[in-house]
Amino acid sequence: MTITTVTYRRIWQVAIPIIIGLVAQNLMVVIDTAFLGRLGEVTLGAAAIGGIYYLTFVMLGTGFTVGTQIMIGRRNGERRFRVIGRIFDHAVYMMILNGLLVFIVISLTAPHFLQWFLSSDAVLQESLTFLSYRKYGIFFGFLILCFNALYIGTTRTKILSVSTFIMATTNILLDYTLIFGNFGFPAMGIAGAAIATNIAEVVTFLFLLGWSMKNKSIRYYRMFKFWKPHLRLFKPLFKLAYPVMIQYFLAFSAWFAFFLIIEQIGETALAASNITRSIYMLLMIPVWGLGSATKTLVSNTIGEGKNDEVIPLIKKILLLGFTANLVVVIPTASAPAFLISFFTDEPLLTDATVPLLYVISIAMVAFSFGIILFSGLSGTGKTLLALRIEVITIGLYLVTATLATMAVDTSAAYVWSAEIVYFGAMGLLAWFYLKKGSWRTLQV
Repeated sequence: MTITTVTYRRIWQVAIPIIIGLVAQNLMVVIDTAFLGRLGEVTLGAAAIGGIYYLTFVMLGTGFTVGTQIMIGRRNGERRFRVIGRIFDHAVYMMILNGLLVFIVISLTAPHFLQWFLSSDAVLQESLTFLSYRKYGIFFGFLILCFNALYIGTTRTKILSVSTFIMATTNILLDYTLIFGNFGFPAMGIAGAAIATNIAEVVTFLFLLGWSMKNKSIRYYRMFKFWKPHLRLFKPLFKLAYPVMIQYFLAFSAWFAFFLIIEQIGETALAASNITRSIYMLLMIPVWGLGSATKTLVSNTIGEGKNDEVIPLIKKILLLGFTANLVVVIPTASAPAFLISFFTDEPLLTDATVPLLYVISIAMVAFSFGIILFSGLSGTGKTLLALRIEVITIGLYLVTATLATMAVDTSAAYVWSAEIVYFGAMGLLAWFYLKKGSWRTLQV
């Protein structure tokens, strides 16, 4: 039996900085929700709809940089460090183009699309206000993703802890200033939340750029050489990345559709679901970090020519993921009302949210297995196969959510149970194809 040479300590060395970074990054969503929750159910619900609509298109860029991360990880394992700068520069070209396209699409589609599906006019207007400001942050957000791909792919993840802490701290201070109108600024409500995040992204980009110059990463990897775009490099990069782009876009489109389904139940259900979303994203962080580390470690392991160590490596990460999951789920299921109190003091909204936290506590078990196995499959370079799995599981997800709304006396808790089906199916399918072993002969 093959035993991986990657130790538990090494896994945590890669994963912990990512996890710390994700804590800071997702803390922005939590703080936004906590602040906006004080403005009422309509604003809280609109933040969910507007935020997920925005993130659905951002996932196109995120998916591309995941493909970039996998390719950088492979070259890092092969110790071809000079090639990494070319990959990074070509990713920057693509992300600037992606950012421009996303900005145009959001500007043209949001008013008409949301009007078709939202039953509450108040939620519609607040969602459009959020998007009208938030879309300007797309360019710097995409450039930050390029830096993330570079430092995760090369396993130099410590800097990401610092950068996302800066982003979160800046966002929190500006949220307090702009949402409620403190320090002499006007109270801007949901628009203030969008502007605060935009400014935080600009500050973070400037920090990453400055740190890369001071740390000589730019010279070491030969970044920002403004290479002439080469189809020879774009073609394999895009071939690896486009399935992940579509996969991420479909995943968040499904989540956007999920919240549209919830919105039909009522404004209280939508507000409760936004609170649940914030808590859910925090609970996911340890396993998300391990999942991101899985892509990098698997890609580096294959680059080193150690294909037989991939499955044992993934098994190690699964054990860590399950253990980390228990640490966050048990307190959540034990004291749901305490967590909810950070977001609202309205008894009706609290009562509506408690059952949802019980459901996501169960869903987290499926998530801990599903996302790590799926990340392992993506890390092998089988991104097109991962896309096919995503399409199948999203279909199951939406069917489950839709059927749940047809139940007598339906509630948001029934709809949230689709999360269990989604991640459970994802894990089973990913494990089947990992064991099948077709990834062993793939060249990236």
